Amino acid sequence: MFSQNERMFLESLEEARIATAHDNLPHVKPVSYILYENTILIATDYPTRTMRNIMENPNVAITVDIYKLGGHKAVLVQGVAEIIENGEEFKKFYDMFYSKFAWVRKDPWKENEAPFLRIIPKHKVSWGLK
Repeated sequence: MFSQNERMFLESLEEARIATAHDNLPHVKPVSYILYENTILIATDYPTRTMRNIMENPNVAITVDIYKLGGHKAVLVQGVAEIIENGEEFKKFYDMFYSKFAWVRKDPWKENEAPFLRIIPKHKVSWGLK
């Protein structure tokens, strides 16, 4: 799904913006992510607008970018979000986030306390990547 340049770019950063929708209104927020097997993993909390939106409409967009005048680089993904709340996949994803992000180590959680979102790309576009 992702080219080698897109993969290198996505693996070099850790912040993205995810877009969801409710009542025909867009909702965008910054998130930490991990690229995993051509999907994008995000941690969230149950009471968030993002989570409520995805439970009603799993279609999402996520963008990872660096803005630099004359050298903007970005990957935009449109896809479907799956909710991972427990089980072996949850444990695997949690371990990945725990290793990568200090905020997870500072405020750990368990299965069914906060889920992960796995974004399965249906379409992607990138620019500024060589």
